[in-house]
Amino acid sequence: MIRLARPLCLAALLALSAPLPVLAQTTTIAADAQDESTEPALLIADSVFVEDGTRLVASGNVEALHDGMRMTATRILFDQENGTLTIEGPIRITDEAGNLLLADAAEMEEGLRNGLLKGARMVMDDQLQLAAVEAQRVEGRYTQLSRVAVTSCQVCGRNQVPLWQIRANRVIHDQDERQLYFEGAQFRLLDVPIFWLPHMRLPDPSLKRARGFLTPTIRSTTLLGTGLRVPYFIPLGDHQDITLTPYVSSETRTLEARYRRAFANGTIEVNGAVTKDTLRPDDTRGYLFIEGDFDLRDDFKLEFDIQSVSDDAYFNEYDYGPSERLESALTVSRARRDEYIQGDLLYYETLRAAEENDTQPSTMINAMYERRFFPTRMGGELRLGAMVHSHYRRSDLDIDSNDDDSVVDGRDMARLSAEASWQRRWTLAGGIRAGVSGYLWADRYAVRDDAASDSEASQFTPGAALELRWPLIRRGAYGERTLLEPVLQYGWVGGERPDIPNDESTRVEFDEANLLSLSRFPADDRHERGRLLAAGLRWLHEAPAGWTAALTLGRVWRDRVDDDFSRSSGLEGEASDWLIAGGFTNPLGLRISARGLLDESAEFSKAEARASWANARMDLGATYVMMVQDADEDRDEGQAEWGFDGSYRINRHWTGSAEWRYDLADQRLDRTGLGLQYRNECVQVDFSVMRKFASSTNLEPSTDFGLTVALTGFGTTGSAKEYRRTCN
Repeated sequence: MIRLARPLCLAALLALSAPLPVLAQTTTIAADAQDESTEPALLIADSVFVEDGTRLVASGNVEALHDGMRMTATRILFDQENGTLTIEGPIRITDEAGNLLLADAAEMEEGLRNGLLKGARMVMDDQLQLAAVEAQRVEGRYTQLSRVAVTSCQVCGRNQVPLWQIRANRVIHDQDERQLYFEGAQFRLLDVPIFWLPHMRLPDPSLKRARGFLTPTIRSTTLLGTGLRVPYFIPLGDHQDITLTPYVSSETRTLEARYRRAFANGTIEVNGAVTKDTLRPDDTRGYLFIEGDFDLRDDFKLEFDIQSVSDDAYFNEYDYGPSERLESALTVSRARRDEYIQGDLLYYETLRAAEENDTQPSTMINAMYERRFFPTRMGGELRLGAMVHSHYRRSDLDIDSNDDDSVVDGRDMARLSAEASWQRRWTLAGGIRAGVSGYLWADRYAVRDDAASDSEASQFTPGAALELRWPLIRRGAYGERTLLEPVLQYGWVGGERPDIPNDESTRVEFDEANLLSLSRFPADDRHERGRLLAAGLRWLHEAPAGWTAALTLGRVWRDRVDDDFSRSSGLEGEASDWLIAGGFTNPLGLRISARGLLDESAEFSKAEARASWANARMDLGATYVMMVQDADEDRDEGQAEWGFDGSYRINRHWTGSAEWRYDLADQRLDRTGLGLQYRNECVQVDFSVMRKFASSTNLEPSTDFGLTVALTGFGTTGSAKEYRRTCN
């Protein structure tokens, strides 16, 4: 009751006793601030009394609050005539940013804005510790510490030495700018001096965007030697910044750069590098990536991604980007409930040694519009859409040219397609779901630089389908649920295919998503023809323990063979391969998914699988991919690959990681890598090694070593509070 009674008495004195020093203090603070919104100081203590009419003495669990600042102490003596506070510790001062200042004793002015603290220790954002002989508060903004030791390491006991520390003659903390200024700074590792700097500036832990050096990285590769990367961050206001990273080794002089800017309606980011190295001493090498996205008027969105590189081997040697193809794109789109609009401008550049940019479709233009309606008389859903597509090759040679076989054709194509579709579904007796759909496609084609096909062609393609589903659901006594759903579709597509080349639908995928489609070709330059029958079975089980399992089987039969289906598509003959897909998940973090096409010989023509296991301690994953030899897909031999990636948290501070890819067809390693990380509350060390076994003629095998050491506790390195050790 004493702790409650004293604040009430003090509040009454502040409100009713104008001659008393307490009211004079409150009035002085408000007058100095010259702001009616500034609240007077509030003092709470076990015992409060006035001496000699001019001094207020508070003792026992003293707490003072003023303008976002909170202070606790053992005893406070306020001298009204001098306007000073004499404070006996232990003292604990917390500012509005969450920084903590501890001291043994202090002499401060009223309002706690100025003063001198003895035996001070400052704890910033519960991470960085600054211990000083004394600290001085100036103007409520600056804290000046003398003879300082700075570290974010947990120190248990007086005789223990932190892993790292910075000793300085003086440190000034600017509370508004959130900066730390060091004078006579000495960096020590296990109390051994490493280097000395006369002046140094670092951000405090609460500042996330501060000008200065970021964590350096040591990188060693067999191609580039051992080098150092030192990023330097330059903020340009609150909405943009630049990061410059010199990368210097015995073989290269590289300057990396990143520019970011945020607008009111979008963002833009530019990444690039300029290189002079011994690998190509006569060339200036580099790359440039520009990407951004913006919200436009009327719900439109603009996205762009521009990619360029000086030579085919640059990304493999410097590990900046993809090693197979570059894709630059400019897209404008709008998605609404019943309408979709999109326009694309695409540019591709191959980095593969076996491909020529002159004979690859390098430039593409797409424009599409789709809208859906729900007519009341006929019911169902009606969709209308149109699309324009064209692609261009630099070469102007016809496909039947007598030139060398290595010179491929320069065929260019353009297509205008329109589509109308209608579909409706019903629920019949016994829970059977029935659906009917109708389609009409209209296409116009133009072909250039291909003497083996028509230069212009048109086609009208009608289609119709009847679909039946019978979802059977069983619920168990313990909460388990099982779904068994047979599906059947009978369809017909009319018309004949014009004499035009297959330039868009060269890669066909057969999976669960298009099992009941009338055409499995990815583009409208091809449509399946004739009658077809598709059948499938879907099974799904959900157990009370939380695990789920799923399995899908399916197959397609047609009355005619389509020569444009490749062998590995699984759709080559009148009857397709069997589609088999399944998955499993459980609450322990295990996930398995697999899909394959099984032919008449009980062999897989295409298969893929992924298994992963993730929990608080580990994140493991394995993949398998297999495709048979297929000349129609430019695959002269079969391909198969195993892949593994994962990380394992050995204990609280150590984490290991690994990556491994093996080419089963060539029976060789493609790449392998190991990583090891140590992290505690004050340091993070990352070591990695990666070996790439390149097989392309324009790439070289390489081994890459990386080492990064970051001192945590500053704004640019992030927090490591969860790794903080405890003292016994």
